[in-house]
Amino acid sequence: MKKIKITFIGAGNVATQLALAFKKKGHQIQQIYSRSTLSSEILAKRCNTIYTTNITEIQNDADVYIYAVKDSVLQDLIQAMPICNGLHVHTAGSMPINLFENSQTNYGVFYPFQTFSKNRDINFEKLPLFIEANTEKNSTYLCKIAKNISEEVIFCSSEQRKALHLSGVFACNFTNHMYAIAEELLTQANIPFRLVYPLIAETSSKINDLQPKEAQTGPAVRYDRETIDKHLKALNNLPLEKEIYRLISKNIQRYG
Repeated sequence: MKKIKITFIGAGNVATQLALAFKKKGHQIQQIYSRSTLSSEILAKRCNTIYTTNITEIQNDADVYIYAVKDSVLQDLIQAMPICNGLHVHTAGSMPINLFENSQTNYGVFYPFQTFSKNRDINFEKLPLFIEANTEKNSTYLCKIAKNISEEVIFCSSEQRKALHLSGVFACNFTNHMYAIAEELLTQANIPFRLVYPLIAETSSKINDLQPKEAQTGPAVRYDRETIDKHLKALNNLPLEKEIYRLISKNIQRYG
């Protein structure tokens, strides 16, 4: 694919990793916008480009404008954005494509289904990229852009993407919070959290070969009431965690 010029609206985790991925493929990161001077300056330096904290200073000759910002500010930024001829896409899992329809002519969604951190590099090659665009021409163009960094590009409607995003909250965000609870319990018992790593790795690996329900183990799926009661008693000083334990155990049994 020929070199394209990309402007990023946002300088957070998603914007950082996408910008670096496209730069690595030889594309030009034309400009970075962020309300935070520090964030925009840092990303601009990593991409050897310019930045601005004023949305009205966005240059209008980029090929693609990628909006990678919090859902709560996305609509306002879209409305404040100057009219530009390039393709405008947001990266939000739970926001519809039609946010752009009264603001820009060419638009879509470019949703990378992954968890991102600024300083943890991502291999985009096998990462699923879910795309949607307002015209067939824009869909074809967006697909070419996506395939430039990933082999796994899937067309996905706004309604499908809502379900995808919700599933990601359970599979990633909630799961990670369970790790945080586990770490807290182990810290109280003077046991290093690293000893849980092999258990986490095996649990995650199982679903490559088994359906999640088939891979489920533990006292809840065994209906081991004696062990469950012991665990609930041990959580008496952590009422919220105790309720989480009780509800998840009940839901595991419902699925079983």
